[in-house]
Amino acid sequence: MVATSSPALLKRWIGLNLRQLRQEAGKERSEVMQRLGLSRAQVGHLETGERLPSKPVLEILLDFYGKPDRLPDFLRIVEAARKGKNWWDKLSGAVPPWFDLFLGLEAGAAEVFSFDVYVVPGLLQTPAYAEAVIRADPELTDEQVQQRVELRLGRQNILARTEDPVRLWAIIDESVLHRPRGNTEVMTEQLDYLIKLCERPRVDLQVLPLNAGAHLAQSGGFQVLKFPSEMVGDPGVVYLEGLVEGRYYEKPDEVALYERALTRLRVQAANQEDSQAMLRQAAQEVHK
Repeated sequence: MVATSSPALLKRWIGLNLRQLRQEAGKERSEVMQRLGLSRAQVGHLETGERLPSKPVLEILLDFYGKPDRLPDFLRIVEAARKGKNWWDKLSGAVPPWFDLFLGLEAGAAEVFSFDVYVVPGLLQTPAYAEAVIRADPELTDEQVQQRVELRLGRQNILARTEDPVRLWAIIDESVLHRPRGNTEVMTEQLDYLIKLCERPRVDLQVLPLNAGAHLAQSGGFQVLKFPSEMVGDPGVVYLEGLVEGRYYEKPDEVALYERALTRLRVQAANQEDSQAMLRQAAQEVHK
């Protein structure tokens, strides 16, 4: 059974396991539709975790798949997913609907891989740097800015949790180190913080030099989330963020493409020792 407090990941586990049990039983989705009297979309929502199954639905499905003994486990996880609370619920005004799913998946991730070309990754931002980035939107009120800063800093708790802290591997374009955000003090603090983060055993940070040339991720930054080992068969999720929505890629071939891009970026980026030297050099240049 999956051990997590993230409702989003619990729902994902339920959907993933229902799909796997169906496939192992040799059943087609059309057969499930007929057995439950549901549409293809409704069955699809059950298998993606978008819709939680009721006890009667679980009883029918697990019996149909020849796994009635799994009912107690499923019922416990469904109940936990329904009752689960997210720490960011109090900041609902700062969370667009499309970002809520990402927060839930990120909170339950075992590994986070990211590539950023414009700003320091949100998980590695200082409070002042985060505020400077968020204030780039002149339409936001001071209250909205502070809520979004609080949200961004709250996400960083996954790096410090005592049980199973997330592993973060971040690659940032060298231009990020030289693009001003806030004043000199803000940039100095941010760069110094990145240097300190490099000492953490579960944080890997590489800088992609400006002279690295062409690469597979020239269209922009992205994140790949990988989940705990209990999520057997889950390929992970790729997340791309835009101005009006977030885009998710979850098919195995889609995730694999972005993982290949990450592999190439790691090769083209400076190694960790050289990346730290680039961070120190950038910090010195800020002082000039």
